[in-house]
Amino acid sequence: MTTTQDGTKGAGAGRPAWRWLVLTVVLTAAIAVGVTALLVNIFERKQEGRDTFFRVVELTDDTVDPAIWGKNFPFQYDSYKRTVDQQRTRYGGSEAVPHQPTSADPRSVVAQSRLDEDPRLRTMWAGYAFSKDFREERGHAYMLEDQTYTERQHVTKQPGTCIHCHGSVYVPYRKLGGGDLIKGFEMMNRMPFGEARKLVEHPVACIDCHEPKTMQLRVTRPGFLEGIKLVKAKAGIENYDVNTMATRQEMRTYVCGQCHVEYYFKGPEKRLTYPWRDGIKGDEILAYYEKEGFADWTHAETGARTLKAQHPEFEMYNQGIHARSGVACADCHMPYQREGGLKVSDHWVRSPLLNINRACQTCHKWSEAELQARAQTIQERVFGLRNRAMDALMALIADQKASLAKGATDAQLAASRSFQRQAQFLLDFVEAENSVGFHAPEEAERLLAISIDYSRQGQIALLRGGAPAPPAVQAPQGMTTAAPATTGPAGSKVGTPATTGQH
Repeated sequence: MTTTQDGTKGAGAGRPAWRWLVLTVVLTAAIAVGVTALLVNIFERKQEGRDTFFRVVELTDDTVDPAIWGKNFPFQYDSYKRTVDQQRTRYGGSEAVPHQPTSADPRSVVAQSRLDEDPRLRTMWAGYAFSKDFREERGHAYMLEDQTYTERQHVTKQPGTCIHCHGSVYVPYRKLGGGDLIKGFEMMNRMPFGEARKLVEHPVACIDCHEPKTMQLRVTRPGFLEGIKLVKAKAGIENYDVNTMATRQEMRTYVCGQCHVEYYFKGPEKRLTYPWRDGIKGDEILAYYEKEGFADWTHAETGARTLKAQHPEFEMYNQGIHARSGVACADCHMPYQREGGLKVSDHWVRSPLLNINRACQTCHKWSEAELQARAQTIQERVFGLRNRAMDALMALIADQKASLAKGATDAQLAASRSFQRQAQFLLDFVEAENSVGFHAPEEAERLLAISIDYSRQGQIALLRGGAPAPPAVQAPQGMTTAAPATTGPAGSKVGTPATTGQH
């Protein structure tokens, strides 16, 4: 800038002020554009959050194929398809084992044999189909395939009842019953498995848990509809309708409890029944079987009328702290995740130990290593006690075989056989439950302790030459429970949440 002799400023005197003005305008415009873009982005994300799905195809109550549902729900369907993955945890999961396809079994991959891992299982189930083939459970994508081609199908004539928890049966039941779900259920129960299998195309699918118009969760399995009504009646709630009376949080457990339960085939019609009339604890269910005089088979080595427990995750979970705290199955096994502005349930159903960040750390503020170590410590203790119970049962069976070889009579063996029946079922209740005790550690340990006691009492009965048969097992004094409760925020009770032949 220059100054003339009379003190006036030259032509360039105002340039810095103009430069600052232009810079200010440009910065203001840039900030305005940025803020506008941010607001637009927030608005779009909010709109995404409101639009929970995009209706590409029309879904009806007859749309079984999950791939069609996947057109409207691509994120959920993509994760659902990942249930084909096989991955082990320390005490669970499964490994992919190569298999030579045959005309009878076209699978090229199977899960490892539990019978080879622990041959004691063959002794426990001697004379039963499970002693011929029992493998680690694979994901939902394989549930129908693995049930169709298990070697158990060649050992015994399995009924159509098995399809209840191994296939997408909601539409087949309705079609078979002319629109009547229960009628179709009863008709399929009476069919041979091979005949019923022709009516089912898919493993568990979207329609089994969701109402197609509203996407609300629903229970479609007749076994659970009837079983939970018994549980609620015992708690003083008559005429319970799970699909109209349960809370949404309860439904996030009930849709899983449709299948992950203890059950049996009742009567010559093979009607699938959840034995919950007297309660859902292991010994309460055993007491029910004692009253009914039911047995799955006669043990081939001892002659005891024995029972086979089936995956009672729902029953065991309901005895644990997570159920008492209102945590649903889906909170841990199908935790929420973000997809853009959408909050969706992860349909890659798997062990929380394979997904600790989202499954556990939402509530527990410790490191992944710490949480994994805690869970594995619980499982290690339960598994150790399970092995002790298994050894005790093997000792009882061996002693019974020795007594038979010496000419023991049925009267002399009656007490030990009864002890075997009860010890074996309580052990199997924990063995068949897939959390290795994590769902309810104290309850699992309690049942295993009773099992060990019964096995040893059975041995003592043999030494005494036959003692009176033990009474039907009952829940210990002070430990009988009403229907388990689900609690809401701050512990407010929101309801009472809560099934099994040759399978």
